[in-house]
Amino acid sequence: MIMLSSTMLNLCPLAFSSRNYRVKMSSFVVQASAASLPPLPERRTVLGVGGVGVDILATVDTYPNPDDKIRSTSLKVQGGGNAGNALTCAARLGLNARLISKIADDAQGRGILEELQADSVDTSFLVVSKEGNSPFTYIIVDNETKTRTCIHTPGSPPMIPDDLSKSNLLAALDGVRILYSDVRLHETALVIAQQANRIGIPMLIDAEKKREGLDDLLNLTDYVVCSAKFPQAWTEAPSIPNALVCMLLKLPKLKFVIVTLGDDGCLMLERCIGEGVQSQQMEADSQYELLKQKRDTNKSIPTCISSNQLKLSAEGLGVVNGRFYLGTAEKIPPSELVDTTGAGDAFIGAVLYAICANMPPEKMLPFAAQVAAASCRALGARTGLPHRADPQLVPFLN
Repeated sequence: MIMLSSTMLNLCPLAFSSRNYRVKMSSFVVQASAASLPPLPERRTVLGVGGVGVDILATVDTYPNPDDKIRSTSLKVQGGGNAGNALTCAARLGLNARLISKIADDAQGRGILEELQADSVDTSFLVVSKEGNSPFTYIIVDNETKTRTCIHTPGSPPMIPDDLSKSNLLAALDGVRILYSDVRLHETALVIAQQANRIGIPMLIDAEKKREGLDDLLNLTDYVVCSAKFPQAWTEAPSIPNALVCMLLKLPKLKFVIVTLGDDGCLMLERCIGEGVQSQQMEADSQYELLKQKRDTNKSIPTCISSNQLKLSAEGLGVVNGRFYLGTAEKIPPSELVDTTGAGDAFIGAVLYAICANMPPEKMLPFAAQVAAASCRALGARTGLPHRADPQLVPFLN
C-alpha cells in the first residue's frame, strides 16, 4: 500500500508555483520559433465543460501487491481533470480557452485556479462553492511498465445546471468556435450543448467510456475522440472499424470519429458527402487492414495515410460514405518515456486547435500525435504539454 498523507493536499499552492520555471525556460524557445509559424486561427475561442482537479502523482519502481508497503521514488502535485488538461493544452497552442466547471473554496481549489490562470485559461465561468471539497486524484505511476493507476475523489457538492445562470451561459458561448465536453458534469454539459446547437456552434465529445448522460450529448455532437475500448462497448460491433461505421450510422450529425490506439496511433473515420465517393462497396475491416499494410514502420515521427472515399460496410450493420485515416504514433525511446497520464487529453487539445485552424486530417492526426508524445516525456498530465512555438511542433504546423 502506498501511503500519501492527506496533508499533501494543503501543499497545492506551493506545488503549483513550480510551473514558473517551465514558463521561463520556454520563453526563449517561443521567441526563437514564432517567426516561422503560420498565423493563429482568426476564430480560436474554445469553451470546455467538464472535470478539473488536483493530481497527486507518486512514481514507484513497480506496482505494489495487496497489503504491500513501498516507497515512492518521486512525488508531484499539479492540476488535472480531463477538461482542465485539454484546455491547458489548447491554451498553450494559442487558443482562447474558457472553462466551465466547479471547485470548492479550499487550498486545492485555489491551486487549481492559479495554475489554469497562469496558462491563460479563462476561469471566469468556474463556479466556486464556499463549502465542500475540490476534486482530486491519486495517481500511481509504474516505472517498470510505464502505466498509471488513478483513484479519483469527486468534488462536493457536484455541479448542477442551476449553478450556471442563463446570462453566464450566453456570455460563455459568445464568440466560441467549438464546444468541448469530457461528459463529466453531464447535466450542465447538456444544457450548454443544447444552446450551442441552437446557435450553430459545433461540439467535440471525449468518449473515454460509457457514462451517464453520454448518449444525449452524442446525439448533439459533431466530432468524437474516444478510447480504444469505447467504440465496440458502445455499438457492440465485432471490430473497431465496424464500430466506427456503426457510430456514423447511429449519429447522423457526426462528421468524424477518432479512436486513439496507444502505441498503434489512431484511426479516424470521416463522413463523406457529395461527389467523389466510389460506387463500389468495401468492407470496413478490409480497408483498415490495407491501411496497416501501407504504414512505414521505419519512420519514428507521426504520419498519416488514408483510404479513398468509399461506401464502407459494417457486418450486418449498414453502409456509410466515408474515408479512413490511419495515424501513427511517435516512437518514443524508452529512456524518454516518463508517464502517459493525460496523453489523451493532450491529443484532444491538439484536435481542438486543428479544427479551429481548419487543418485537414492528414495534418491534424500527426500534429495531435506529436503533442500527445510531448506530454509523455514528463511526469503528470501538464508538465510536458508543449507550447505552439516549441521546435518539435513547428514542422507539423507549417
